[in-house]
Amino acid sequence: MLICPAARIFDAAAVADLMEDFDRTDPAAFRKALVGQLLQARKAGMATIAEALRARPLEAEAAKRSYTWLTDELVLSAWRAATEYLHPLSNPTDGERLALIAVGGYGRGEMAPYSDVDLLFLTPYKITSWAESVIESMLYILWDLRLKVGHSSRTIRDCIRLGGEDFTIRTALLEHRLLAGDAALAADLSRRLNNDLFKGSEREFVEAKLEERDTRHEKQGGQRYMVEPNVKEGKGGLRDLQSLYWIAKYVHHVAHSSELVRLGVFEPEEYEGFVKAETFLWATRCHLHLVSGRPQEQLTFDLQVEVAAAMGYQDTGGRRAVEHFMQDFFLHATEVGDLTRIFLTALEADHTKGPALLERIFTRKTKVKTGYTVTHGRLAIADEAAFLSDKLNMLRLFEEALRSDLLIHPHAMRLVKSNLQLIDDGMRRDPAANKLFLDLLLKHGNPERALRRMNELGVLSAFIPEFAPIVAMMQFNMYHHYTVDEHTIQVIHHLAEIERGELGEELPVSTEIIEKGIDRRVLYVALLLHDIGKGRDEDHSILGARIARIVAPRLGLNRKDSETVEWLVRYHLLMSDMAQKRDIADPRTVRDFAKAVKSVDRLNLLCVLTVCDIRGVGPGTWNNWKAALLRALYRQTRRALEDGMEALNRENRGTEAKKHLRRALTNWPPKDIKTETGRHYPPYWQGLHITAHVVFANLLRGLEDDAIAIDVHPDEERDATRVCFAMADHPGIFSRMCGALSLVGANVVDARTFTTKDGFATAAFWIQDAEGAPYEASKLPRMRSMIHKTLMGEVVTGEAIKSRDKIKKRERAFRVPTHITFDNDGSEIYTIIEVDTRDRPGLLYDLTRTLANNNVYISSAVIATYGEQVVDSFYVKDMFGLKFHAPSKQKALERKLREAIEKGAERAAS
Repeated sequence: MLICPAARIFDAAAVADLMEDFDRTDPAAFRKALVGQLLQARKAGMATIAEALRARPLEAEAAKRSYTWLTDELVLSAWRAATEYLHPLSNPTDGERLALIAVGGYGRGEMAPYSDVDLLFLTPYKITSWAESVIESMLYILWDLRLKVGHSSRTIRDCIRLGGEDFTIRTALLEHRLLAGDAALAADLSRRLNNDLFKGSEREFVEAKLEERDTRHEKQGGQRYMVEPNVKEGKGGLRDLQSLYWIAKYVHHVAHSSELVRLGVFEPEEYEGFVKAETFLWATRCHLHLVSGRPQEQLTFDLQVEVAAAMGYQDTGGRRAVEHFMQDFFLHATEVGDLTRIFLTALEADHTKGPALLERIFTRKTKVKTGYTVTHGRLAIADEAAFLSDKLNMLRLFEEALRSDLLIHPHAMRLVKSNLQLIDDGMRRDPAANKLFLDLLLKHGNPERALRRMNELGVLSAFIPEFAPIVAMMQFNMYHHYTVDEHTIQVIHHLAEIERGELGEELPVSTEIIEKGIDRRVLYVALLLHDIGKGRDEDHSILGARIARIVAPRLGLNRKDSETVEWLVRYHLLMSDMAQKRDIADPRTVRDFAKAVKSVDRLNLLCVLTVCDIRGVGPGTWNNWKAALLRALYRQTRRALEDGMEALNRENRGTEAKKHLRRALTNWPPKDIKTETGRHYPPYWQGLHITAHVVFANLLRGLEDDAIAIDVHPDEERDATRVCFAMADHPGIFSRMCGALSLVGANVVDARTFTTKDGFATAAFWIQDAEGAPYEASKLPRMRSMIHKTLMGEVVTGEAIKSRDKIKKRERAFRVPTHITFDNDGSEIYTIIEVDTRDRPGLLYDLTRTLANNNVYISSAVIATYGEQVVDSFYVKDMFGLKFHAPSKQKALERKLREAIEKGAERAAS
């Protein structure tokens, strides 16, 4: 069934009549006239189908059939032109027979707007000059129509030989369809393929397809919850469904996937899931092609927004349309995974698919508890009726899988999934059930395995209904790599890794906390619930804490432990925010954090939770920079909680810093050391490490008023490059330094600036390259030279930065509102201005220049980047050395900062 009447898509009769009227005496003129008509007809047909699909955006089956039908008519028009008008053959010999056959996706009749057109020109023997002329003329016509044609000219013997050598060719031949030409020749091909190629090679084909699938999945990221998935090639995508159909056709000789129900492979409701998933994925793919205007298969961020709109999704419930769309996408991808497991089980049952080679060699007999058995190396249920007679078996199955270290048999998964109604309120309140659930987290050392399978089968959200809204929920930003539920499971996986002692070198503090003892039940439950409030039109930490207040007692935690879980969920971002958005060299930061945490026990729990949370965001998110910040905040806070707040005294730290410097400068004359220790104000001594104090001492020693001293050095402990400047102080100097670093493509992650009593400015910046890594040593001389030229005025920063300050196309779909806050309580000396907005290369320069132009002195800048979002925190004073207390001054400065952000964003988007 087509998406609209055939005549509206392509008027075959009219095209046939026009061919009759073309000048046949001039082949070139004939072909030109024909191509002109067909090109016009193709454009009109494509537009008609696209319009109909926009009106009924989920009618993917009709759309792909329509695109196939339009392609058929174009190809057949080219065939008629070549065989009847350009190269007519009145009396063909037996060797001049020719069959035109569609293969691959085109042969299957599944075409997206920009799918390839795969054709096989089949001849009985060696190709004749007539057939060669027909094929050449056809291909030129099709190429002129801007169709992407994949073609081959072969005999039946060629097809058998090549199909035996190459599984890609064999798969394409599996789906051949006669379009025109010699039907007897095409029928002979079908018969020979079945008898000489397909028959007896079923197991070989299945294993090749499964190996191909695994390789493809690995290439696409290895799991189905990638935030920019490939609709065709990704895990849970269309290629997985197509692979099921190929195997079914090869093994069971089915003409349509629906026959798998008759064969007992799928239950009717499972096949209904197959159809829904296929329809949704095909609709997504068709709209993806249409909005991008090319054969695009990856759902990049910018295209997700357009496809969601095309498919009729709208912003609701505090979430964007694109987030609702992507949640549906991932739910369908999960369904594809379930169907794949069921199908492969059926293949194992008839021995078409064998166990892996290593599994066959090292097969071990695993003892399982009563009620279970081992089938094909997987944990299976011995008696389904007995299993279902006790609701708790819905959880015991996962516990036995962890205990025995066996994968669960798909038949057992199928049974659980179809009986989720057994998990009712009574079971959720049953102490035995809740103990079983907590044991899955606490007892076996790899809880993520059970949680991931429980989540995919719907058991997790059935047992904890509050978890259901975040299943397959996408967070539409560049920071989070996974859906919310997968992130939660990743976080628990990282905690299990720490507990197993696998990260002692990388995470010494967290490992030490775990080894000394921690309330594991509280920590695991807090991790499970920390993001459970996401996706609603409310702060997810506040909502999550309310949910935790209900769920934690239900899981069996006592009042005290439940309150701790609630506190951890409510403040699970506190330590990360303090470490990454505040100056932890300021004693006030540590003092405020210590007051919020109140006890070492809570500090320990929050520290481990924070580390796991950041590591669970995605590959590359955790780095030494964040580790160093968290480690410093943890150790200072612990000291304050154990020894009292006076341990954070500012003067004591300054005295200690000067002692360290004197010890480091043993070769300096006492007079020079005295000059160095006396020229700096107190904040300098607490704000930098001894290594930086030594660098600045050497830069300042003998520095002339008109000179610029620069030191660039890798800070490997922090995964960053440290750049230190020393030069005569003057207004706007910090902004000029930021501009110089922007011009060399540096991402500033932290900055400190100080003024000496004798009129010099000292500034330390920690920078990373575009990949979030320290700069290679080979690039440092050029960087130093460019920075020096910029600071000397040889390069005009404001002009030079325009060409570099651009937002990439795929990042423009994100909405990042700007929030600017003034905090006069977070520091004893400074006002903290926090700017939360969209990141771009020139942002820091624009902000610091605006502050400088308004006579704002910047002491330090702390930069926290979360994908496309950045939080820049500036510790500032006014021109009189005072905080910004007056609301009128704050509003005026906020207005100027917003103007700078908006103008810069317009420039970057142009």
